[in-house]
Amino acid sequence: MKIFPDRLSPQQDDFYNALMDAHEGLSETDSHALNARLILLMANQIGDLDVLRDLLTTARAYADV
Repeated sequence: MKIFPDRLSPQQDDFYNALMDAHEGLSETDSHALNARLILLMANQIGDLDVLRDLLTTARAYADV
């Protein structure tokens, strides 16, 4: 799968800051739960299982480096 180039530019820093703000004051457990909910909401927005599988594979490849 082709992962698109940065489609958030020039607002990627704004998104990152909003993400960090969403985690502010949460315990590690609550932070993990927030990430899980966010992933599921984004997956629902994408709505294509093949795309989601490719994204999982790509994300996992970064962890395996």
